[in-house]
Amino acid sequence: MMELGPFRVNSDNKTLSTNKHAWNNVANVIFLESPAGVGFSYSNTTSDYDDSGDQRTADDAFLFLVNWLERFPEYKGRAFYISGESYGGHYVPQLAATILTHNMNNATRTSLNLQGILVGNPLLDNNMRAKGAAVYMWSHGVISDEVWANITKNCKFDGSDGDACYYADVHDSGNIDQYDIYGPVCILASDGTFYPSRNIPGYDPCSIHHVDAYLNDPEVQKALHARPTKWSHLVLLGWKDSPVSMVPTLKWLLEHQLPVWLFSGDFDSMCPLIATRYTINDLGVAVTEPLRPWSEGKEVGGYVQGYTRGLVFAIVRGAGHMVPSFEPERALILVSSFLKGMLPPKMAQ
Repeated sequence: MMELGPFRVNSDNKTLSTNKHAWNNVANVIFLESPAGVGFSYSNTTSDYDDSGDQRTADDAFLFLVNWLERFPEYKGRAFYISGESYGGHYVPQLAATILTHNMNNATRTSLNLQGILVGNPLLDNNMRAKGAAVYMWSHGVISDEVWANITKNCKFDGSDGDACYYADVHDSGNIDQYDIYGPVCILASDGTFYPSRNIPGYDPCSIHHVDAYLNDPEVQKALHARPTKWSHLVLLGWKDSPVSMVPTLKWLLEHQLPVWLFSGDFDSMCPLIATRYTINDLGVAVTEPLRPWSEGKEVGGYVQGYTRGLVFAIVRGAGHMVPSFEPERALILVSSFLKGMLPPKMAQ
């Protein structure tokens, strides 16, 4: 409701408007709340919430997809893709690996026709994310030369960093959105309402508050056939496993000829494009298509680079962490290109 879905929640917290750049313009989309406990999803065994983790999430999502296809067999055999963002840098490759493994081992009657994965501003490697975030913040003027010198002195970004590194980047960045350092922020008014610090057409930094109110409306929950509950966009779960790096999994997927597209909004400081580039360097791939601009109409929508084994890295210009929120039209161009197996369009000469 804030990104790629067909509807947006209006500021009255009660009505919806159409998102003309929704991804279901170009594909059938299943929105899966995962792992159990997120959103309206739940387990009948409360102890399950203490046993959540990457592997269980992948296994549960796989079983969901198999059962969904059994329920709706008309979709069996269709080209299938997985997309996600942020920690989806774990969820998406792991689910893809689970699907490919089951397909190869013929371990289930239902094989999924997986054709590729697409992950935005992904968390792929904890150390490279930390390094990339530090470089990004310094190179964009958010931290001082002195703080940067302290970071470079104390931080190796190899898993061995101690407290000296942890405190090395102490700084005051002010009231900015770490997920879009150039975007507006949401302001709490004295009457309890929310409003954006400035207006950008098509983007509302207060939308999470509208979505929260909407999804907690009992009538909405009833209409969605959801169990009456307190919906929240933040859920704390006991987490059992989380690899430091997804490089081995990504290498395995590429070796098995699965197209992997990674993309980054260039205003994000949490999982910045620099961090993704560091991880790509660790994948051992070579450039096949040099970095070039791609177009949104007569404007540069971003930049794209192709690599061996079907890896593509796209940069979305002017977007933050949640690309379809900040630049919905550019995000739709990107996903449309991904589904066609073609790089985004070149700039007209």
